[in-house]
Amino acid sequence: MQRRVGSRITIQKRLGVIGDIHTDVEGLTWAIATLQAEGVERILATGDLADGPGPGAAVTRCCEVLQSADALVVSSNHDRWLLEGEMRNLPDATFLEEVSKPAREFLRNLPATIEVETPLGLLLFGHGVGADDMATLYPHDHGPALQDNAALQAVLAEGRYRMLMGGHTHRRMVRVIEGLTVINAGALSRKREACCLLLDFEAKEARFLDRGEGGTTKSGPRHPL
Repeated sequence: MQRRVGSRITIQKRLGVIGDIHTDVEGLTWAIATLQAEGVERILATGDLADGPGPGAAVTRCCEVLQSADALVVSSNHDRWLLEGEMRNLPDATFLEEVSKPAREFLRNLPATIEVETPLGLLLFGHGVGADDMATLYPHDHGPALQDNAALQAVLAEGRYRMLMGGHTHRRMVRVIEGLTVINAGALSRKREACCLLLDFEAKEARFLDRGEGGTTKSGPRHPL
């Protein structure tokens, strides 16, 4: 499937980010409400709506919720596999016939990346690392793991970006690699830290917002930008 590169948006103060969704309609609704209450100008989501404990109808509903919030979403490996009929032997796999036609069209038209112009510099947003939705970058990666990461090295070689943000690993992270601030938004799943992310460019801070029981919100880790 050919994946297009998205356009550039501009954010002046606050940006909300939602990590991998995996059919969690309740978590997605919580994250959008939480970020909107923080006064974000726009919400980005790392995709992976498919393949989770919810049925195909949950993927359809997630698409509808994201569109209602005017959120921008990037294409991802699980959604790509859903559309192409690949890896359907995965646990909790979603099947295409369970997903509405408008939702399928929404997923097919998602861009691989979005550029975000911020007061701190240009941010590249994708699912994995840049346009590679299967590339990983972990908090513990150092030395050869960074040097041999082709997707990361390609972004560094461009020299255009101040920040690089994605999801995929479900491991939330903010770290600096050769002057590039690398951010992972985490995931909505309760298997790890269930969270969303606020990027506050006025305060020069990345702040994770943790999902508590009953839809409550707790302040999570904070990192300088």
